[in-house]
Amino acid sequence: MQSSETLGGRVPRAVIFGCTGPSLTDWERAFFADSDPLGFILFRRNCETPDQIRALVTALRGTVNRADAPVLIDQEGGRVARLRPPHWEARPAAGLFAALAERDSDRALEAVRLNARLLAEDLRPLGITVDCAPVLDLRWPDAHEVIGDRAFGSEPARVAALGRAFCEGLLAGGVLPVVKHMPGHGRALCDSHHDLPRVTAPLADLERSDFEAFRLLADAPWGMTGHIVFEAIDPARPATTSPKVISEIIRTTIGFNGVLVSDDLSMKALSGGLGERAAASLAAGCDVALHCNGEPAEMEAVTAAAGPLGAAAQRRLAAAESRLPAPNTAPAIDVAAARGQLDLLLDRA
Repeated sequence: MQSSETLGGRVPRAVIFGCTGPSLTDWERAFFADSDPLGFILFRRNCETPDQIRALVTALRGTVNRADAPVLIDQEGGRVARLRPPHWEARPAAGLFAALAERDSDRALEAVRLNARLLAEDLRPLGITVDCAPVLDLRWPDAHEVIGDRAFGSEPARVAALGRAFCEGLLAGGVLPVVKHMPGHGRALCDSHHDLPRVTAPLADLERSDFEAFRLLADAPWGMTGHIVFEAIDPARPATTSPKVISEIIRTTIGFNGVLVSDDLSMKALSGGLGERAAASLAAGCDVALHCNGEPAEMEAVTAAAGPLGAAAQRRLAAAESRLPAPNTAPAIDVAAARGQLDLLLDRA
């Protein structure tokens, strides 16, 4: 199961894994050392206190002997937040900023940027380097609420502008953003965690709306696919496993050239065994396969199906890393003052 050796250095496997608890089991230590995943992702089950998370992150990176291995988390604000009180402040959902933007666009942009900068202040000291946010999906009436107030609204240009401000705030604080769920989850009538959404909208409508929000932010360093079938493009396969959607829409129509990671392979929208899912997502054009639940048999199947990170993916990863300030050089902010300023912008003072 060892990774390939290229140019005298070890190339990590094109997969990101989760783990089961707040500390590593002996099995996880051995498995990660042998499988050598590119990085790791944390969930609420992994997050208790700041010191505990720092220790876990150090242990995860120690298993692969790479101090710069990416460590991801979903910390959007609102209902999607792995870090919660009392150790971390609750951050607003995107919908709050969308409502503010209806009244005052400039004020909303400033608030989003500042909120994301504060999120980076929560994440970076823990060793977390990638935040799976912002959501660029549009909020559509009558769609499933799996997106709902996670969206910055329903107008593509405004969603993209607020999403860009969010990315800028994270990057200024030394954390890489991940725009999601490409090429658009907003129209889904079911939750892809449980079922496979099928979108029937014509391609021209999708290009004017859902895809446009992502096109306007095509220079984002990382992006995440959605497990959604677009019948006008590929009626047989969801975006994550569709070469047509990834090549023709994500990479060409949208023009995204950052690191493309799948959404969680264990979600019920996908069919087939976990190895099949991993192989299909990578063959379709994802740079990295994501598996989150820490289930050993599933991780072994994903590992068997996933090879080393490809050359193009390595270049994209390096380009993403170059967007960050040099280690320990992110401009300091007065967190208390920034919180007060954000409260004023959101009329919460």
